Amino acid sequence: MASLKELKGRINSVKSTQKITKAKQMVAAAKLRRAQAAAEAARPYAERLSGVMASLAGKVSGDSAPRLLAGTGNDKRQLLVVVNTDKGLCGGLNSNIVKAAKIKARALIAEGKDVKFYLVGKKGRAPIKRDFASSIEKHFDTSGVRNIGFEEAEAIADDLIARFENGEFDVAHLIYPIFKSALAQDPTVDQLIPVPSPAPAAASTGGDAVVEYEPGEEEILEELLPRYVKTQLFGALLEREASEQGASMTAMDNATRNAGDLIQKLTIQYNRSRQAAITTELIEIIAGAEAL
Repeated sequence: MASLKELKGRINSVKSTQKITKAKQMVAAAKLRRAQAAAEAARPYAERLSGVMASLAGKVSGDSAPRLLAGTGNDKRQLLVVVNTDKGLCGGLNSNIVKAAKIKARALIAEGKDVKFYLVGKKGRAPIKRDFASSIEKHFDTSGVRNIGFEEAEAIADDLIARFENGEFDVAHLIYPIFKSALAQDPTVDQLIPVPSPAPAAASTGGDAVVEYEPGEEEILEELLPRYVKTQLFGALLEREASEQGASMTAMDNATRNAGDLIQKLTIQYNRSRQAAITTELIEIIAGAEAL
């Protein structure tokens, strides 16, 4: 049985940890409001851009379609762009993203595809490296960026588009979390490059209006397709930030509650041990007095 001194030391240690987790919970809650607002504000723009892309893509086909839309004509070489966080203490968020990436990778390998990884964020590197060490193409580090902006998304997109044009891969998939609430951040897998052909319903969002494009659909698509890739990546980074803060807030709240429960149990054990020690001491005093 632990001594009274050891129990008191454990109680003080857990109380110190509880103060830290409580502080981290409050910081994450404050950051979550801003990150959630940014992620939700970006969604309508991405949806509207998808509608415009659908309208334009429906008018372009065959050899006139840009390569970012038409693809290479092959799907042998697959690239998985996995967006993880740079910091830990956010529950199972990163492990769920890595799990989705591994499931996608194994499914593609089973189909006979060559799979490579393009990792954004630090926390997904080690677990993916354990199973696919030779398949990691690049690490894109965002740990030095305090506030993620469009510049980071643009840098990633430019690199990916350059690799695609150089023939380094045929298809790229984007794997990232979608923020729903502080309790739910769901990993999702979307095709990024070539830009997926829109569903017929998406192309008809403009109703029956006849739209004429100037200079022309092909020229506009050439400009919009890179912008679309950048927007998708920017949205993924914003969703990551909101998901990280939501998951961190929940994890720190759980840790604070668990610390409180442990303090309560240790305090009860301490009081019982103290009472037992006092009782033992009284018995010894009484026995000594009777001996006299």
